[in-house]
Amino acid sequence: MRVTLGIAVSLIVAVAGIFAFSHRDTPSLGPRQIPVDNMNLTSIVQTDAGLVTAGELGHILISSDQGNSWQQASLSQQRHALITRLHFTDDRHGLAIGHEGWILKTEDGGRHWKEVAFNPGSEPLLSINRLPSGVWMAIGAFGQALVSNDNGNSWSSMPPPNGTDWHLNNLLPSKDHTTWLIVGEAGTLFRSTDGGQSWETIPEFYNGSFYGGLNLGGDTWVVYGMRGNIFRSVDNGQSWESVGGDLQASLFTHSVLDNGDILLGGQGGVLLLSEDQGRSFRFLHKSGRMSVTDITRLDDDRLLLSSDAGLLPPLSLDQLKQPSGA
Repeated sequence: MRVTLGIAVSLIVAVAGIFAFSHRDTPSLGPRQIPVDNMNLTSIVQTDAGLVTAGELGHILISSDQGNSWQQASLSQQRHALITRLHFTDDRHGLAIGHEGWILKTEDGGRHWKEVAFNPGSEPLLSINRLPSGVWMAIGAFGQALVSNDNGNSWSSMPPPNGTDWHLNNLLPSKDHTTWLIVGEAGTLFRSTDGGQSWETIPEFYNGSFYGGLNLGGDTWVVYGMRGNIFRSVDNGQSWESVGGDLQASLFTHSVLDNGDILLGGQGGVLLLSEDQGRSFRFLHKSGRMSVTDITRLDDDRLLLSSDAGLLPPLSLDQLKQPSGA
């Protein structure tokens, strides 16, 4: 049972969805037409280059016209491994992680990527972030953890927090980057209050997987995951209260709107909205069978969603709130 659950979790993720590991035969990507509406895309961000999205077979794509057309980014090495997450520290500097311990680095907004790590046969990497010390940390399936002390140019293995071998799905900072959480499989939640130098285990309060979360400022956190379960903490992650779970669809990603409202996305194209700082969430939208993997906002404030079935047509929040969207 644990093996089955473990495989499912590593296929999902920050980011990547339960279908992320499923086999797909993708048409050859020609110079003019890239099937962004029929690809497993796990991550999408806005950078100096425009929109950058990535996922299936190691493709990293760029749009300089708000998603109307897409071009392939330049990669120093194409491994055709699934990219599970993009993470940028500013408009130009970022890292991409994926299966086979694959890590790539960009310094021009995602136009060009240099391979900095690849380890065939290793477990998938699922989340990455830079700690306050400047050390980069990447985590993934079966407790895999890597660190870089030279701004992501080289990587080495480190023991996982408290020796765990559960899947580690997301590395989450507080707004001031003092407190950090690691969320993962089977209710795994580790907390650091010293910028990631040491980790404590938070006693289990849910025996299902967490896929993501966010700090709302101060001591208030929200984490979310399997079967629509959402939990909120107001004491910096020491104790948690359930604020969701009625919707039987796993939640994989989130976006915070300009007014502070929280949008969660997940399985079946489900979107949930909180207008009260995560105290409660209401059903907003559902579309098809795909899983929403990431959310970004276009320049006109419409939302662009990536999924395991491709990019979805941009929608405004007003459109999502209409009854026809349910």
